[in-house]
Amino acid sequence: MQTRKLGNLTVSALGLGCMGMSDFYGGRDEAESLATIDRALELGVTLLDTADAYGPFTNEELVGRAIVGKSRDKIVLATKFGIVRGPRPEDRGFDASPAYVRKALEGSLRRLGVDYVDLYQCHRVDPKTPIEETVGALGELVQAGKVRHIGLSEVSAATLRKAHGVFPIASVQSEYSLWTRDPETDGVLDTCRELGIGFLAYSPLGRGFLTGQLRRFEDLEADDYRRFSPRFQGDNFQKNLDLVARVGKIAEARGSTPSQLALAWVLAKAPQIVPIPGTKRRKYLAENVLAADLSLSAKEMADIEAAFPVGAAAGTRYPEAMMTSLGR
Repeated sequence: MQTRKLGNLTVSALGLGCMGMSDFYGGRDEAESLATIDRALELGVTLLDTADAYGPFTNEELVGRAIVGKSRDKIVLATKFGIVRGPRPEDRGFDASPAYVRKALEGSLRRLGVDYVDLYQCHRVDPKTPIEETVGALGELVQAGKVRHIGLSEVSAATLRKAHGVFPIASVQSEYSLWTRDPETDGVLDTCRELGIGFLAYSPLGRGFLTGQLRRFEDLEADDYRRFSPRFQGDNFQKNLDLVARVGKIAEARGSTPSQLALAWVLAKAPQIVPIPGTKRRKYLAENVLAADLSLSAKEMADIEAAFPVGAAAGTRYPEAMMTSLGR
């Protein structure tokens, strides 16, 4: 597989988001998840993305089991800290204080079974802690050899500039797809390009909507968190389904699947963008990996964007309470 750069970190052009293997989406199968990670590495996917909040903690443990016995230098482990999910409401929130950064990393290293993380990312900006303090602590972890590169997630362009002034930021991870184009309009992608920072696009398939596989809200399993997502509720579901149908027609004419077309579109938007589609099954993984070799012409890009223009998706991407944590 071709490679791309996140700052000075070289990764496969397509990564693997591991969250759904342990949390948020229904239908989990640990054996199949382990086999999917194994197959991803065989196909040249080097970047595995997880977080201590997924589970919580169980996803890092799963990824740790998946990489036992494999060449560490051929795997780029990316994990995150900062979202705290305790058993009680008062134990939940955000913490990116220097003390917590250090404590969280030790837990991640233990669960992953490694002595360093390739990319350690602040999952969300902690409103109680200046970003300069968080990044300063991350820089110390790099100097100690426990972290190779650092990243941020869902930050504003202004915060990114401040953070990069303290210690080099390798990447920003934010939602980006045909139905979430905020990084194009809020200055984050432009800032990444200017500063030489990579961009990890999570949910590049619109939480599964852009695959064309979802047809009814009722098909979502009872424990699937998408049931609480505004874009999957009420009239929004059908409006978004109609948009996906337009993309599906273009994909059919191109001889690809809607998933491949959506991923190829993300890849074509800028050379520093690395999509990390989440999948927990080998058959979808194989389909996604083929998108890395799918080239789109300027006309095809224009046709796709005309079919699914900026701001066309119905509904916010998270419930209102969660939206406040984005773009700080």
